[in-house]
Amino acid sequence: MVNAKTNLKGRAVYVVDGGRTPFLRAMGPPGPFRASDLAVQAGRHLLARQPIEANAIDEVILGCVSSGPDEANIARLVALRLGCGEQVPAWTVQRNCASAMQSIDCAATNIAIGRSDLVLAGGTEAMSHHPVLLNEQMVTWLAGWNKARTAMERMRQLGKLRPPYFQPIIALLRGLTDPVVGLSMGQTAEELAWKFNISREEMDSYAAQSHHRLAAAQKAGHLSEIEPLYAPDGTLHSADEGLRADTTIEKLGQLKPFFDRTVGKVTAGNSSQITDGAALVLLASSTAVRKYKLPVLGRIVDCQWAGLNPAYMGLGPLHAMAPLLQRHGLSVADIDYWEMNEAFAAQILACLKAWTESDYCRDQLHQEQPFDPISMDRLNVDGGAISIGHPVGTSGTRIVLHLLKVLEREGARRGIASLCIGGGQGGAMLVERQEER
Repeated sequence: MVNAKTNLKGRAVYVVDGGRTPFLRAMGPPGPFRASDLAVQAGRHLLARQPIEANAIDEVILGCVSSGPDEANIARLVALRLGCGEQVPAWTVQRNCASAMQSIDCAATNIAIGRSDLVLAGGTEAMSHHPVLLNEQMVTWLAGWNKARTAMERMRQLGKLRPPYFQPIIALLRGLTDPVVGLSMGQTAEELAWKFNISREEMDSYAAQSHHRLAAAQKAGHLSEIEPLYAPDGTLHSADEGLRADTTIEKLGQLKPFFDRTVGKVTAGNSSQITDGAALVLLASSTAVRKYKLPVLGRIVDCQWAGLNPAYMGLGPLHAMAPLLQRHGLSVADIDYWEMNEAFAAQILACLKAWTESDYCRDQLHQEQPFDPISMDRLNVDGGAISIGHPVGTSGTRIVLHLLKVLEREGARRGIASLCIGGGQGGAMLVERQEER
């Protein structure tokens, strides 16, 4: 095994294997799986393929944005259900859309510094199960009701009840709105569309491409990381449900703007889909690889996090990718394939434009020269979140895992996976395909 140096400032960190569930569309009612169910099903398939027992894992780290009330520290719950044993610690991380990439970064750091040798990392999210909450007025009223002791006190409290108190808070919608700038994630995409003069036709064209690429990938069998899901009623889920293989620019053009209904361009069709799903990877040190004779899919080289104006959060990938390339002395030509999470078509297209603009690169990315264009033939080659879906606590692991699969399939060496992050952040991870010798 190649004992390559790592920019994690320690031991090399390898990705042994990984898997994910199909991504299931949130259709209104809660889906058939809770977040922990999804992670357990993905984890069982992954661990069953390994020449190790589950209790050989040193720790479990999962990303999740909103676990259910019965899933506090969801990583620990999943670890126990996977049979890792009571002595294997587990913890949960949350960095909005990049939670699952954060889990890999944390796992890789612990391996690099010698704290762990084998770590199960990833993310899970059941967006269809995100809670519906009581508003503050109703909570206050209920507090008064609980204090009432006599029938007369309860009658008085009932008299204070008002219809607005029954107005629910949709946690998913509230969570997808930035409280600092007062914009939903879709509205930040509208900001980028106007800032970079991205047309509705460009956005719909990109969205159609995402669906067509996913359809081609499914047909060619390029999504081998997907593990089947069996619902409690016996229903088999074996493929991503968001695919619309027959979609066209014309069909997408018939959809009305969703986030700015008067002059907007962002629609449900050129945005990522709300979905349920989980993705996990097994990371190992070279010591563990040799000890257990583990296969190697690739190596985690480095990770970068960045912050920017929350109103333009969609440009986050650029702010993370630029210093990552600079630190390693790499150019765009040195990266064979790219995965950039498709939060919105407008966001992807804005990133591609800003990446090559002299003013933006100088003023915002602190680069003397703009970057060379990222080839569309090397970016999200099998589709992305617009067609696959974007379970927010999961996507970071999905794109890292699939990027490694693409490198393996194409015999390529190096790739970067990146995401924009609600709240005005960006994350990027540099990976390399590693051969045994």
